[in-house]
Amino acid sequence: MLRTFSESICAGLLISVGGCVFLSCENRYVGAILFSVALLCICYMEYYLFTGKIAYITDDRSPKNIARLFIGLCGNLLSTFLLGMVVRSAIPSIGDNAVGVFEAKLSQSPARTVVRAAFCGMLMYLAVDIFRKKKSPIAILFCIPTFILSGFEHSIADMFYFGASGISDLGAAGFLFAVIVGNTLGAVVLPLLEKVPKRT
Repeated sequence: MLRTFSESICAGLLISVGGCVFLSCENRYVGAILFSVALLCICYMEYYLFTGKIAYITDDRSPKNIARLFIGLCGNLLSTFLLGMVVRSAIPSIGDNAVGVFEAKLSQSPARTVVRAAFCGMLMYLAVDIFRKKKSPIAILFCIPTFILSGFEHSIADMFYFGASGISDLGAAGFLFAVIVGNTLGAVVLPLLEKVPKRT
């Protein structure tokens, strides 16, 4: 479990780097593409990212795996939030950009947030699973920019934006919970459908 927490901190650090580059780029298309560096490094280094692991709960629903998912999620959220606060202090321009991004997210209804997060969860599953099975980064390079440019919600990246924004709003907790729920629902949809027996 300590190893899982350590690896989840590493993954959170890389998602924070992705958030920094996205908020730093004047061109959102370039920023979305460069964000892919975060997931590429996470996959190659085999770090623990909740949104890349949650889909596989369909194969392993043991208490140990559920505990690992919870610990991994906590490590991801803690590291991104703290790094967000550090970045806000060290690079104020990124913090200023994060304010606009996160305020727009908080204005969404919970239902819209869940739907946006579910689509992100589905794309994250595809990116990671194709990488695992095909040993190819191509899905990561397309799925990450797709979810960012579509306005879909990623719980770990959103926690970085939250920390970097400096916003103090109780509504942020509800927003992040809705994103986690949506990411989870979206991630398990395709694996569950894949398990439907084929007709012979």
